[in-house]
Amino acid sequence: MTSFLVFTVLVLIGIAVWQLTKIFDLTQIGGVSENSEIANDKDNSVNGYLMFAFVGFIYVFTIYSLYAWGDLVLGTPASEHGKEVDSLMAISMALIFFVQTITQYLLHYFAFKYRGKEGQKALYFADNNKLEAIWTIIPVIVLAGLILYGLYTWNNIMFVDEEDKQDAIVIELYAKQFGWEARYAGDDKTLGKANVRLIEGINTLGVDLADPAAQDDKVVTELHLPVGKKVIFKMRSQDVLHSAYMPHFRAQMNCVPGMITQFSFTPAVTTADMRNDEAIVAKVDKINKIRTKNSKKIVAEGGVALDNYTFDYLLLCNKICGASHYNMQMKIVVDTPADFKAWLAEKPTLAQQWKEANTPAPAATPAEATNAVAVDSTKVVAQVIK
Repeated sequence: MTSFLVFTVLVLIGIAVWQLTKIFDLTQIGGVSENSEIANDKDNSVNGYLMFAFVGFIYVFTIYSLYAWGDLVLGTPASEHGKEVDSLMAISMALIFFVQTITQYLLHYFAFKYRGKEGQKALYFADNNKLEAIWTIIPVIVLAGLILYGLYTWNNIMFVDEEDKQDAIVIELYAKQFGWEARYAGDDKTLGKANVRLIEGINTLGVDLADPAAQDDKVVTELHLPVGKKVIFKMRSQDVLHSAYMPHFRAQMNCVPGMITQFSFTPAVTTADMRNDEAIVAKVDKINKIRTKNSKKIVAEGGVALDNYTFDYLLLCNKICGASHYNMQMKIVVDTPADFKAWLAEKPTLAQQWKEANTPAPAATPAEATNAVAVDSTKVVAQVIK
């Protein structure tokens, strides 16, 4: 009700201002005044200087942005191909910055230099083949070079030869609203077949447990990767379009329902080493200062203080896939090869988990049943005594 009253009051104030404006216009009839609907030299001059002021604002804000938020970039890439991606990004941003700086200045300078003046007529010509050739050929050459370099980089990242496959680790990333699961192929380097119609109980990925290739598959909810070893990801989605995004590894690939997509990379920096990276240490300190400040307010209101933030690699969803999209993430740990091997060895296979979950409990022997009755009788007597 309060909102409706506030809305009504605002509408009435708007109508009142509109009426006052009309009354003011009526009082000016018959007076000597300039027609404000037609720009004069003074108006054009003001707009010309405002153009200069705006381009100055663009440059100042750009410099301020680099100073204030420049530390938010990802920093050291955690995969071998990350350096190539960062180089491509740096070249693209340098070209954009260079072109933007020049074109924005020329745009606003010409708006000032050739502003309207009484009695001045613009020079008109239908076309200029030389100018058109210049501003067509130069962008074509630059963009073609950039695109070819991008394709070359992308092909290098996506190419997996047979020798790499023999030594690589094969992992399935399974996306669903709103979480991730990972499935490791065994020594056969082959993931068992899967179908959403087979999802039942602990078999949340719908793995065909009758498939021989599925017998050594392992399903986990925390992703571990060995440093220096190529990892081939096979990606599936259970419901809608998701996107597997691992920013520190410079990796992203859509997870499409009904098909399998693929991405591969070689981790280059362990989690422990990345936590000691100077840029990461600075970011963590900054985050924890903010959390400490917010914790004081939370505690004052009777809440529990926030825990200190610790850096971890994350697998995120980079598609807006629903209401809890923001919470769709999975922790990634990059281990040494030895630690990874020990971690993976501790994990049971999905076939083992399924067998244990679906094996009926053995029937109690007569002696065990008698002992159980005796124990229950003892409990009853104890309760009566109490």
